[in-house]
Amino acid sequence: MNTDISLQLQQQIITAYEEDTSLRIVGGDSKKFYGGTVDGERLDVSAHQGILNYEPTELVITARAGTLLREIEQTLFENGQMLAFEPPAYGATATLGGTLAGNFSGPRRVSSGAARDFLLGCKIINGKGEILSFGGEVMKNVAGYDVSRLMAGAMGTLGVLLELSFKVLPKPELEKTCVFECSAKDALRRMHEWGQTPLPISSTCHHESHLYVRLSGAAKAVTASMLTMGGEPLDEAENFWRTVKEHGLNFFQTNKPLWRLSLASDVDPLALEGECLYEWGGALRWISSDEPAKNIQNTLAEHDGQATLFRQQSDVNNTNNVFQPLTPGLKVIHKNLKNAFDPKGLLNPGKMYSEF
Repeated sequence: MNTDISLQLQQQIITAYEEDTSLRIVGGDSKKFYGGTVDGERLDVSAHQGILNYEPTELVITARAGTLLREIEQTLFENGQMLAFEPPAYGATATLGGTLAGNFSGPRRVSSGAARDFLLGCKIINGKGEILSFGGEVMKNVAGYDVSRLMAGAMGTLGVLLELSFKVLPKPELEKTCVFECSAKDALRRMHEWGQTPLPISSTCHHESHLYVRLSGAAKAVTASMLTMGGEPLDEAENFWRTVKEHGLNFFQTNKPLWRLSLASDVDPLALEGECLYEWGGALRWISSDEPAKNIQNTLAEHDGQATLFRQQSDVNNTNNVFQPLTPGLKVIHKNLKNAFDPKGLLNPGKMYSEF
């Protein structure tokens, strides 16, 4: 059945290529708020589901891109394992393909890495209707550039994801969370200092004068670290981190544009109007602000960072303001990659930048 679905998807893309028809790739549609608005014929990949290969002892799982994220996580949980990058779902219909397409990573990203860091291989359909495979199902299988990781964060603009292989990790033996009362500036200092120590910190979050630090690992190491760091233990910590990951905190229920800021973790709080929440040791900062997009993006550029308009209230996205403007050099690279994978620019045009 799924073989037929992949062939149907391929044929739809071939037809679109022959007729110069743009395509809007749709999976679970749980993240339709993210990125620019795409005008095109609907290409529904949600039915392309199923786990293809999972051997817990090998720490690798391969599944079709339309497989629900919750199904993947439940299967891993039953075997004492997890997706190490702790991806947010933002909805029950979230799929594995949509997660990788956005390179979405949760609180654990500060210690484990991003979604692209755990991608071993993928199968895609490019903009000409060709089925291509990159990477594999082991950590070291080819020499040269890891093309599969180009798909992480490409938002479907380089190809339609069919199958994905990820490295998975065992769940930690113990997790505990400590809470400290401090300012944002003091929190950034503490997180930066702790980041240079062997403390088993797996996630951090600062908001409303409180710093939350999660410790994960062997029971003895976590217990000893709690004594070293101090702070107050947090009850129902698992629920707290789930709420942070899925944007369930009141902070995220804003009527203002929500920006996602990426920059060096040791940069002091920025001179931007709005309420902030800090994650990833200070390297990820969320800000709810009415400041003009240009002001926010220019401020981040001054700190060698990037600002992304993650969510806005308007139903009509301003594509030009969603992602940090590309430098001339990066724009050339993006265009060359787009031309190589999707020469007619048919896949999710305008999802990231209006030029392609």
